[in-house]
Amino acid sequence: MAPTLPRLVVITDWRLPREQLLHALGKALEAGPEVAVQHRHPEASGRTFLDEARLLASLCHARGNPLFINGRLDIALLVGAHLHLPAHGLSPQDVRDLLPAGRWVSVAVHDEAEARAARGADLTLVSPVFAPGSKPGDTRETLGPEGFASLARHLSCPALALGGITQETAGRVSGAAGFAVISAVLEAKEPGLAARALLAACPPRAMLPGP
Repeated sequence: MAPTLPRLVVITDWRLPREQLLHALGKALEAGPEVAVQHRHPEASGRTFLDEARLLASLCHARGNPLFINGRLDIALLVGAHLHLPAHGLSPQDVRDLLPAGRWVSVAVHDEAEARAARGADLTLVSPVFAPGSKPGDTRETLGPEGFASLARHLSCPALALGGITQETAGRVSGAAGFAVISAVLEAKEPGLAARALLAACPPRAMLPGP
């Protein structure tokens, strides 16, 4: 059977106390293998980012959950993780031959040009659908459900909705293979229940093509 792509990606926010972050991630991962973690920490030094990646890899691998590393191919290889590519950086074609078989590549998408550039990705994170709860100062124009659906139609791989996704807003997004969140899980009173509620709002699991 082909491996199953995640339907919920929880993106790290290292501004939170470390104990709170790791506790929330652990509870979210208990919701099942369709929950993935994306390690994102743009302010960290290379050493700190690697140390955190190893910590998250231990957390995820022990439970059988996927881990994506944001923007660092070298660290993804070092910790045995999948790779997330920010917009305007490396493309899936640039990195595919450098990754072991079975590793996924996710890509950030914000507009049609980036949707075209995501060719060859296994998964995309399309944002901002709604105003991001974790970035109150973000002034970017939101896509809204209609804009998300339009971009998703330009993609050749499953699209996860990112930006302002909560249990309440998830049901307003059509055409999504799942969701990517930060505060909706990490700052929830019960992160495990929040993760399960978001999974319940997802359509059936997206499957990778067979070999």
